[in-house]
Amino acid sequence: MTSANLARRGVLMGAAAGLAGTAAMASPGVIPLKTLAAAKGVVFGSSIAAGPAGTLTGSLADADYRRIVVNECAAIVPENELKAYTIVGWKADYYDFKPADEVAAFAADNGLKLRGHTLLWNRTDMMPAWMAQADFGPNPAAAAETWLRDYIGRVCGRYADQIYEWDVVNETILPETGELRVTPFTQALGFDALRITFEAAREHAPRARLVYSDYMTWGWGPKHRAGVLKLLERFRRDNVPVDALGVQGHIGGAQKIDRKDRREWLAFITDVTAMGYKLAITEFDVNDRKMRGDIARQDAGMAAMARDFLDLMLSFRELDQVLCWGMVDSFSWIQDEAKKRGAGPSRPNPYDAQFRPKPMRDALAAAFAAAPLR
Repeated sequence: MTSANLARRGVLMGAAAGLAGTAAMASPGVIPLKTLAAAKGVVFGSSIAAGPAGTLTGSLADADYRRIVVNECAAIVPENELKAYTIVGWKADYYDFKPADEVAAFAADNGLKLRGHTLLWNRTDMMPAWMAQADFGPNPAAAAETWLRDYIGRVCGRYADQIYEWDVVNETILPETGELRVTPFTQALGFDALRITFEAAREHAPRARLVYSDYMTWGWGPKHRAGVLKLLERFRRDNVPVDALGVQGHIGGAQKIDRKDRREWLAFITDVTAMGYKLAITEFDVNDRKMRGDIARQDAGMAAMARDFLDLMLSFRELDQVLCWGMVDSFSWIQDEAKKRGAGPSRPNPYDAQFRPKPMRDALAAAFAAAPLR
């Protein structure tokens, strides 16, 4: 597999120049990304968000964004609407499903598959304040388990007929150590917090594929990767119902991919699939933080990086879906990141802020066309 991917890298370098000048308005004759992906047994989709119009999280409110999603995507995932800080942001017993229902209705109305993200984002910095400071009382294990099972039952049960796949647990490994993050749930239950979450998801979403999701990718820290592998091994050993690894696929930025990085990443993915896990790229984008040159040069470099990563991942037949974390540059979390460090607008997605396809869109299309059949 390694030699095949190195050969594919050579093809990529020859194609990079052809990707540079393609940011023109989409033609009605262009084959949608969902069609190219489906021909190889892959589901293509994107996140979408039901926030206020004109904001980073307002993509569902934008008619042009909706048209791109319906044309290009077979599946959508709510960006924030199914996270605990949206559903129970105020307090433990006050459930707000309105934003998630809006996304679910859009999916149903337009024949799109709906993906769930996420039941337990096991990071205190990403929990509602009351949850991050939760005191589960004199019998914390029982109280924490009761709350988790009730919450998952309510959320999964509401969308059981529609959601085909859930990110059940998200980002529970601390990158610096490779160990489980300390949260109110792991303090009360340890590893059982994860087991209980997956078991409850299987009970209340019996037809959905259940995913462990994390943001490590090639060029990322080896301790993080080793910790995720150790966690996946324990899931198998303890018969926890986990079906797939979600590789978020936030690439670019400070990452510099050399032969050692590539070799270690291939070994990691090979170890994951050897345990019988399926694979999904769940939050794909390319951070341009370290890119240099004019826009055309940056776009060409980012497209080349995208194609390289996608070629490698799609060479594993266990990978059967690719979801972008946004289709249009103006609706990306990376814009907020760039603003905080005083940088100009970023270009992390397949379409630019004027809703024009970019070289990255062509890189996705080419990767799907070149991928082996699942």
